[in-house]
Amino acid sequence: MTRTTFTRRSALALAAAGVSTFTIGSRAGAQARDKVRFGTNWLAQAEHGGFYQAVADGTYARAGLDVEIVMGGPQTNGRLMLLTSRLDYYMGGNMIQPFLAVKENIPTVVIASIFQKEPQCLIAHPGQGYDRFLDLKNCNNLMLSKEGQASYFQWMKAEFGFRDEQVRPYTFNAAPFLADKKSAMQGYVTSEPYAIEKEAGFKPNVFLLADNGFDTYSTMIETRTEVVSGKADITQRFVDASITGWYNYMHGDNAAANALIKRANPDMTDDKIAAGIRLMKEYGIVDSGDSLKSGIGAMTDAQMKSFFDKMVKAGVVPADLDYRKSYNLAFVNKGVGLNLRKG
Repeated sequence: MTRTTFTRRSALALAAAGVSTFTIGSRAGAQARDKVRFGTNWLAQAEHGGFYQAVADGTYARAGLDVEIVMGGPQTNGRLMLLTSRLDYYMGGNMIQPFLAVKENIPTVVIASIFQKEPQCLIAHPGQGYDRFLDLKNCNNLMLSKEGQASYFQWMKAEFGFRDEQVRPYTFNAAPFLADKKSAMQGYVTSEPYAIEKEAGFKPNVFLLADNGFDTYSTMIETRTEVVSGKADITQRFVDASITGWYNYMHGDNAAANALIKRANPDMTDDKIAAGIRLMKEYGIVDSGDSLKSGIGAMTDAQMKSFFDKMVKAGVVPADLDYRKSYNLAFVNKGVGLNLRKG
C-alpha cells in the first residue's frame, strides 16, 4: 500500500506506457463464459491463493466466468490498469487507498474484503525487552518503509505515542535487523517472521497491528463504480466464486492452486506456501471476526467507521471525507461458502 495519488490524465499516460504482467487464465472451453481480468497487487503467493484456487478447480468456470489473473509486481501498477479498464477487478491492499481515492474523485469502490485482518506486523528480537507491542515505544531503531511511516505509523503516534525519532529507513532487507538485536522492523506476518526463523535460526517476537487496533480490511476486491452499476450480475458471480475459492484453498485440496502459484512465481517454494497458509490460519487473517458468521469477504459499516475515525485522528484522511463512497456492501455478507469451512 502506498499513499501515492494520481489524476485520470496521469493514469492514462502511465498505463499507455505499458506494464509487465504474468497471466493465468481459465481452462479451455471458456468461449461462452463472461471474460474477467483480475489483477493482484504483487507476485503470486499463498496470500493470493483463493483466487488461483478458483481458476484451478473450475469454480470460476462453473460460475460462467473466464477469469484471467494478471499478476502484479514491482513493474506493474494494477490500480492504473483498473482505472483505465485494462482490469475489471483488482486486489487492493487496505482501506487507506480507497479512502484517498474518494478524496481524489477517482471512481473506484471496494466490494469485498478477503482478509479480515491486514497481515502487517512489527518484528523484534526475543529477550530484548520487546515482549509486548507497546514495549516497542522504547525501540530507537524501528525500521519502517516510507509507506509505513505515512500510514500505520501515523496511527501508532496518534494512538500510542510513538515518536518520529524512533524511525529508521526500511529497505526490505532483513540484514540490518539481524545485525542489531535492539532493533525492530516491519513485515508481513505470513512472510518475514518465517523467513527470519528459517534463515537466522530464531523465532522473533511478532506483533500484528490488527490485533492492536489497526482494524482495516485487507486484500480487498476493488472495481470501478461503472462496473458495479453496469455488470452487477458478473460482479456477484465473481465475488461469490472468489469466496468459494478461498474456502477451498484454506480448507480443501489446494495442490493445483499452489502449482499455478509456483508457475507464476518460481521463487515461491512449497515450504513458503505451507507457512503462509499456516500463519493465515494461526492469526485469523481470513477466518475471523464478521467472516465467521457472514462468510469470507465480509465487511460492515461499523468496522469501516472505526478505521476511518482512526485515520482521521492520525491525520491520514480529512474528517469531512465521505468515506462511505469507498465501499459497497451489496455483494458480501451472504454466508457464501460457510458450509465449506472446517474447524
